[in-house]
Amino acid sequence: MAVAARIKPQELFAPEEWARLSARSSWRGIAMVAHAWGVILAAGALFVIWPNPLTYIAAVMLIGARQLGLAILMHEAAHGGLHPNLKVNDWLGEWLCAAPLGASLNAYRPYHLTHHKFAQQAEDPDLVLSAPFPTTRASLRRKIIRDLTGQTFFKQRLGPIIAGLKKRSHGQAPGAIFARAAAGQKRFLLINLAMLVVLSAAGLWWAWPALWIVPMATWFPLVTRLRNIAEHALVAKDEPDPFRHARTTRANWLERALVAPYHVNFHAEHHLFMHVPCWNLPRAHRLLREKGLTDGMLTAPGYLTVLKAASGKVST
Repeated sequence: MAVAARIKPQELFAPEEWARLSARSSWRGIAMVAHAWGVILAAGALFVIWPNPLTYIAAVMLIGARQLGLAILMHEAAHGGLHPNLKVNDWLGEWLCAAPLGASLNAYRPYHLTHHKFAQQAEDPDLVLSAPFPTTRASLRRKIIRDLTGQTFFKQRLGPIIAGLKKRSHGQAPGAIFARAAAGQKRFLLINLAMLVVLSAAGLWWAWPALWIVPMATWFPLVTRLRNIAEHALVAKDEPDPFRHARTTRANWLERALVAPYHVNFHAEHHLFMHVPCWNLPRAHRLLREKGLTDGMLTAPGYLTVLKAASGKVST
């Protein structure tokens, strides 16, 4: 097994610089989780107060982007970055970030740390996400359409159940397949049931499917795909340079609001220093730039630039 090349932070930063970069916070992670949920509630309220097609589209995009934000904060919890107390860190990451989306911090953490250990190597479990690129514009367009029409969501959520039904042994009741799936998603079902009950009590039962499930089935899969493309597409396999295991993409305010929340665009820095909390990644980038170390880093001026390159294959 080829472990991805590493660089020691102490070779790049003075002790006081590294101490500041790597320091955990007892409030920043909590504030980011609260911010994500605050944006979700505010975006939903925007449509409830001013119901029209434009505010609905805006709400779906903002909520879907903050659902990605919750996934990013679950990722932060996988690195122990949400809170210095590991129990608090894991509770925040599991119950307020992962479970509402149908994910599991305990399942994600070993998977993701394996990705870091073998970044862009044959053993990298995420290599399959970047392997198809570059692709054609037509192929990328089809992927985007599948995301925005809910096809990706239903394939990911219902695909395992359908596969289980097809493979079930003779005489096995379909109910057992559904029961096993429900048991694996009990926290997701519990939290979403609580959402539905609270909204129903407020006379807004429709808001759960319209302002939670629809964003989860449309914008969330799309921006998750864009994030994956920007981070590792067109990154060389078996890359020996740790500065080029991932890509950092500049993000303007609109991209940060709708595509790249919570500094997720600083992905090269994250792979270099995976225990630096996400809110310190911009500072890490500035320090590296001041030291003249960003010239060899894999970067992109924006998400559209990455998408253009990732879909630049000529169809034959």
